[in-house]
Amino acid sequence: MTKEIKVALIDKAPNRTDYVRHFNNEFEFDHYHLCSTETKKVLKRDVDIEIDLDAYDWIILVGSEALQNFTSERSITEHSGRLIDDKFLPVINPAMLAFKPEARRSWEESLKNILGYISGELTPVDISTDTFYGIDNKEEAIVWIKEALDAPTGYIACDTETTGLYPRDGHILGLSLAYCRDHAVYILTDVVDEEVEILLQKLFTKKITIFHNAKFDLAMLEYHFNFEFPRIEDTMLMHYMLNENPGTHGLKQLALKHTKYGNYERELTDFITGYCKRNGVLKAQFTWDMVPFDIMQVYAAMDAAVTFELYELMDEALHKNLRLVKVYRDILIPGMLFLKDCQDAGVPFDRKRLEIAQNLMEKEVQEAIDRLYEFPEVKTFEIAQGKEFNPNSTVQLRSLLFDSIGLTPTGKLTGTGQNSTDAEVLNQLALEHAVPQLILDIRQKSKIKNTYLDKIIPQLDRDSRLRTNFNLHSTTSGRLSSSGKLNMQQIPRDNPIVKGCIRAKEGNKIVAMDLTTAEVYVAAALSGDKNLCDVFKSGGNFHSSIAKLVFRLACEVEEVGDLYPFERQAAKAVTFGIMYGAGPHKISQQVTKDSGAEFTVQEAKGVITQYFNQFNRLRNWLDEQKEFIEANAFLYSTFGRKRRLENVKSDDKGISAHEVRSGINFLVQSVASDINLLGAIDMNNYIKEHGLKSKIFALVHDSILAECPEHEIEAYSIKLKELIQKDRGIYINGTPVGCDFEVGDDYSFGKFEKMYA
Repeated sequence: MTKEIKVALIDKAPNRTDYVRHFNNEFEFDHYHLCSTETKKVLKRDVDIEIDLDAYDWIILVGSEALQNFTSERSITEHSGRLIDDKFLPVINPAMLAFKPEARRSWEESLKNILGYISGELTPVDISTDTFYGIDNKEEAIVWIKEALDAPTGYIACDTETTGLYPRDGHILGLSLAYCRDHAVYILTDVVDEEVEILLQKLFTKKITIFHNAKFDLAMLEYHFNFEFPRIEDTMLMHYMLNENPGTHGLKQLALKHTKYGNYERELTDFITGYCKRNGVLKAQFTWDMVPFDIMQVYAAMDAAVTFELYELMDEALHKNLRLVKVYRDILIPGMLFLKDCQDAGVPFDRKRLEIAQNLMEKEVQEAIDRLYEFPEVKTFEIAQGKEFNPNSTVQLRSLLFDSIGLTPTGKLTGTGQNSTDAEVLNQLALEHAVPQLILDIRQKSKIKNTYLDKIIPQLDRDSRLRTNFNLHSTTSGRLSSSGKLNMQQIPRDNPIVKGCIRAKEGNKIVAMDLTTAEVYVAAALSGDKNLCDVFKSGGNFHSSIAKLVFRLACEVEEVGDLYPFERQAAKAVTFGIMYGAGPHKISQQVTKDSGAEFTVQEAKGVITQYFNQFNRLRNWLDEQKEFIEANAFLYSTFGRKRRLENVKSDDKGISAHEVRSGINFLVQSVASDINLLGAIDMNNYIKEHGLKSKIFALVHDSILAECPEHEIEAYSIKLKELIQKDRGIYINGTPVGCDFEVGDDYSFGKFEKMYA
């Protein structure tokens, strides 16, 4: 007699979701709720579920609240459809499919897996030390490497376990290797002597080496072992081509989603948690050398095994779309190798100037606080409250601004329904009273000191360079991002104090190349708008030329800035606004903010109309892209990147409209970014081929930053301009994309000295 399978389904609270329909009536289940009454946010006191877990063979957990209540996991997205603790089957809430169509793929995959487990077609995988193990002696390592060399597969997966995230901050504990499915080893570096190293180099030369996040492993292996890798693949970048959404490219996430191994690091996670508790170690301070070999070996070997399996899956999927293959081969792999060099070059800082900057900023914060206390409303507030005013307390600030000073709230609310005091609100209120501006100053300057100046100094290497990360895979637009020790993309623009600390060593200069109006240039080239292309061809001040056309100004272009500054500002706001899908309200706010004078929504509507009267082909092109997105839910850039836009099919009009704007942004942003990146790649290769001493150390938005010996500056600048302006298929005849150069002792180009002399 076959045992009856008992299934329970647990969701957050009573709702109208028809789970029987969503699960295709494939099985029966008992339905439970964490909370017996409806609630938006589940608190522990609200959980009143009564269930005998042992009475059920399988328990389906719908949504993150149910997942977190019954397991140690937090992310429902990562674990949807994946077995946890041999009983729990988490799944995303199918109710979200109505407004997030892109979730349907995840739902269908999860449903398939859940049905597989309940029916018995799927069973938990036993990870055995017979096939995934560690090697801690030289002889065994040599035998295994020779087996790998003789293996018929032309590729090998490789991963490293390290004590730090940067080559100079730690060392390599071991190498994980796999030359076939379901078998991998973890070789301790303690056994890698000259003989083993030679064999490993033969292996890396003979085979294609597969990494997951190759930039990290290559940097480590090249720095500590001087290995060379003639042919490489990167499963992280492969996945980025197949799914560009951020936060989805981690090895563990992909193992959960695409392999049978699931959460193979559970034992390691449990060990780390227990170790930290027993030894009073913060998880942020935990390093991999604290893990015993017998625990590390399986986990580490599995990293290589999973990478191997993912490569075979993704290589097949990627080659179904040759446009994506081309982006991967021609942009991402060369871009990854370039960024590895860029990171290794490091951002040059001046330690003494950093210390000076710390003191200066601390002084400015205190001066702003002192000015704040010159207002009687602040003193009155403190007397009424019976405590010192804290500018960082939103509750106190709200009371000070709206109760004590009597300012009128803007109408913008927080997530909890309170009057907002964010930067946008404070900027508006600053037009009425001086205190909001002082609060902004205190916040901004405190952030500069605490987030940048204080944190940079202890992270500098001995050569006074800071080595941080630049990422190819973290944005949907294809633009680079920065993370790690310093986010170079978020260095303050309005205050030169941090930029002024990025300083060339004696005999060198900082050289910055900046693309000018690149995204508008791309839009002009793609749309073929003759009038907009003619603006670029005419030269002169771009935004003044636009203003003269749009407003039919009776003056020369060079006179627009002086005679019609407001019109120029409005034209500039519309030019950039339409690239980002801004409407009349947004443009009204932007012009008001930039000009300091009110620019109404009605005025914004009028300018937009006038603008498109001049650039009619641009408007038609934008409409064509919108129609294509709405019909197909995806786009390709000129260089072949794909942007998937499934949410355009959402029943929520706000979500759908946002998806359209994202698609149009992608068309211009990704191409402008790729022009810059490809130019930097080519320049870096030129530097290495010709033995130049110049080093590109950062890409910040549309800028390429380098430290150049003074005698190389001219040659470097001429060659970089040539490579940036190369015709790559986005080209206005006779007029390449604009690029400006600045040269100076530091990245502020004299602004630091001017402000703080």
